Amino acid sequence: MANELPSETINKEANERAPRGGGRGRGRRQEAPEANFDGQQGEELTEKVVFINRSSKVVKGGRRFKFSALVVVGDKKGRVGLGLGKATEVSDAIRRGGEDARRQMTSVALKDATIPHEVFSEFDGARILLRPASPGTGIIAGKTVRAVLESAGVRDVLSKSLGSKNAANVVKATLNGLLKLRLREEIYKSRGLELKKAEPAVAN
Repeated sequence: MANELPSETINKEANERAPRGGGRGRGRRQEAPEANFDGQQGEELTEKVVFINRSSKVVKGGRRFKFSALVVVGDKKGRVGLGLGKATEVSDAIRRGGEDARRQMTSVALKDATIPHEVFSEFDGARILLRPASPGTGIIAGKTVRAVLESAGVRDVLSKSLGSKNAANVVKATLNGLLKLRLREEIYKSRGLELKKAEPAVAN
């Protein structure tokens, strides 16, 4: 409309872009499909958006919206990273979160398609329990924990969330748990012990 003020036009466009939600400008958490892309070294990485949060600030001309996106990136071969991106547009927030996650990628110890041992991890109010599973079990986990485990390359695992359901804390607790994992060879080497190989059974 020609009679609309510039500030009203900006607010109208922001409201059309942003999802409406209850509670003082906080929108409903959204999920985006995973995307595959080539990293700097030509490796294929998987990017998953865990959640998108909207916040608003009331100013003289109306409301200004900002978005934050929590992104998990992994190569499904034992390397995973977590990043948080903030911007005035959802696409920019996701892009910044992906870039931050790629910079913070770390290696985790895996045993075939599962984890080498049971681990319990905490982050603020979130508490996560991870247990190894036999082949074919799959990932028994919620969508937040599943995003981290799938990005790291885990295919068989049992998990249980025992504390807060805050997505950011659950993701960080899961990542801390994966970083605690150690292979048997690493434990023996740190203790100065020699790992004995099992001898094949001799048939009588």
